[in-house]
Amino acid sequence: MGDILSQNEIDELLKALNTGEIDVRQMQTTTEEKKIKNHDFRKPNKFAKDHLRTLEIIHENYSRLITNFLSGYLRTLTQVEVISVEELTYYEFNNSISNPAVLGIVDFTPLQGTVVMEIAPNIVFSLIDRILGGKGLSNQKVREYTEIELAIIERIIAQLLNLMREPWENVTQIKPRLEKIETNAQFAQVISPNEMTALITLSAKIGEVEGMINLCIPYPVVETILPKLSTKYWFAMREKAFTEDSKQALQKKIEGTLIPVRAVLGGAVLTVADVVELQVGDVIQLDTNINKDLKVYVGDIFKFKARPGVKKNRVSIKIMGVIREEEENG
Repeated sequence: MGDILSQNEIDELLKALNTGEIDVRQMQTTTEEKKIKNHDFRKPNKFAKDHLRTLEIIHENYSRLITNFLSGYLRTLTQVEVISVEELTYYEFNNSISNPAVLGIVDFTPLQGTVVMEIAPNIVFSLIDRILGGKGLSNQKVREYTEIELAIIERIIAQLLNLMREPWENVTQIKPRLEKIETNAQFAQVISPNEMTALITLSAKIGEVEGMINLCIPYPVVETILPKLSTKYWFAMREKAFTEDSKQALQKKIEGTLIPVRAVLGGAVLTVADVVELQVGDVIQLDTNINKDLKVYVGDIFKFKARPGVKKNRVSIKIMGVIREEEENG
């Protein structure tokens, strides 16, 4: 009750206000609390959101290049995409790796320091199985890798690193080089455990096998080019870099791309019993009339009409018409 003023105190206060002895502004007390931001000295944030966003854009392009390369190299459906880009300490990354592992220690010349590429074991075994003529399955139990398996995966990683140059060229010209492969995370202490890193996680799917590919980029590696890891700078450089020469270079790459072309003579439906009883000399009647055009597919797209024939003692086809997009949809 001590905070309640008496009538005499109220009268004295009003009198003082009227005579100007007390300034109203002086009576106003501010109780605003100071805004305090927590700072973790063991885990300081060194990468801004803009930096992480630029790294995400770079590696989205990189994942598309990996997808195209592995699809052609392995001759199977492959899909690689970025699922996250986050900042964490090297200790957190290193501590999350199970042994045995495949850790590529990468020299990021001309930048100072090394980058770590980790490939999940199931993806590693799927790559090896596919390269050696298998179906790309990953039924291997957790075990140590053989020298032959490490030699195969070392070759794959070296080719994946060559693809990394193009996505980074708008920021800086890099020449990544595989120094060695470690199978134990304890021997991959490339920087201080408390140093901050940018972890780019890629989701890889090879056939029916799914796994992760992690790229751990320590802060000291990109510290000198950090101002360039800005989306504004990156897009500005990208627009300048796309010149007439770039268009011609892209056109040459497209013109040199190999695309399968196949002519379908026709089709037939047989029962399993009929297939089992097939003998040499049996005739299978197709659903295509001898006077009708054959369908020619470019990839999986019906693109041409053609007639069969012979040229220089080789079975050939003669293009009779081009199927436009509207005709195909119709």
